[in-house]
Amino acid sequence: MEEIKIQRTEHPAPKPDPNTLGFGRIFSDHMFLLNYDKGQGWHDPRIVPYGPFALDPSAMVFHYAQEVFEGLKAYRRPDGGVQLFRPADNARRMIDSCERLCIPPVPEETFVEAVKTLVSVDADWVPDAPGTSLYIRPFVIATDPNLGVHASHSYLFCIITGPVGAYYAEGINPVKIYVESEDVRAVRGGTGYTKCGGNYAASIRAGERAEEQGYAQVLWLDGVHRKYIEEVGSMNVMFKVDGKIITPALTGSVLPGITRRSCLELLRDWGYEVEERLITAQELFDAAQAGKLEEAWGTGTAAVISPIGEMGWEDKHVVVNGGVIGPVTQKLYDTLTGIQWGTVADPHDWVVRL
Repeated sequence: MEEIKIQRTEHPAPKPDPNTLGFGRIFSDHMFLLNYDKGQGWHDPRIVPYGPFALDPSAMVFHYAQEVFEGLKAYRRPDGGVQLFRPADNARRMIDSCERLCIPPVPEETFVEAVKTLVSVDADWVPDAPGTSLYIRPFVIATDPNLGVHASHSYLFCIITGPVGAYYAEGINPVKIYVESEDVRAVRGGTGYTKCGGNYAASIRAGERAEEQGYAQVLWLDGVHRKYIEEVGSMNVMFKVDGKIITPALTGSVLPGITRRSCLELLRDWGYEVEERLITAQELFDAAQAGKLEEAWGTGTAAVISPIGEMGWEDKHVVVNGGVIGPVTQKLYDTLTGIQWGTVADPHDWVVRL
């Protein structure tokens, strides 16, 4: 990649109160931009003040949703330094997403270098209050001003960042989820394994319905048989059943989460039997009825670990672990966040210090 040009803002924004951050509402002073043109490749890497950029109304991203994105975080260590968590994994997953959406992939080294440089420029935006971090959102959009249905010939790779607190208002308290029986999120052969906006747009209606019934998230079933568990909301999901950890297999319609992968590695380190396989909703509710569903939790960059305290499905309703966070869920949360914030040893070399 060419040398990154840096244009610093002349009007830095005031830093927000780290105790009232919420998620995804506040953005840092700068953003990274990189252009792609057919025949020239990726070019002109630059960091500029955060702000709007101009797109033609006929830009293909608006009409055919040719775009992909990622999500990762930077963390403030106790010594005041800043570190990232597995950024190369995000880069490789974005390459997979780009391939599926027919977008020229952003090279792994370009992605990682851009993230590191942008976070270094806005390092004073990384909050230090407990439970806070700097959320990083890289994305690629198709920019050709053309209404023909084909791959664009020009793209924009952008990275924005912003300080965040807890993703859910409940924090680490258990959430209620509802098994969605009508809408589906993705099917094999589609884009379910990628991180593209269409997957999330397709999930909004079911999420709204669940919220109206008092649930925080939807537990998705597969799009073909309508019986196998896939994801919970925008996260991967895991269950502890009769001492064993089970999680849906990556069949092509489930996002290969980086937090998911990290959890599985830790669980196997700790000696748990772990199965990645097809899981029916009926199996889960039968296990709950038999007293064998011991814990359930979601995993993802935004929330890290989100314990599940109640599940609803049609006319069935179960409470998991008395509605409180379970010991395995708590240990995963404590270990992962400890590694991310630099208070727990990192035996897998997941952390990248800046």
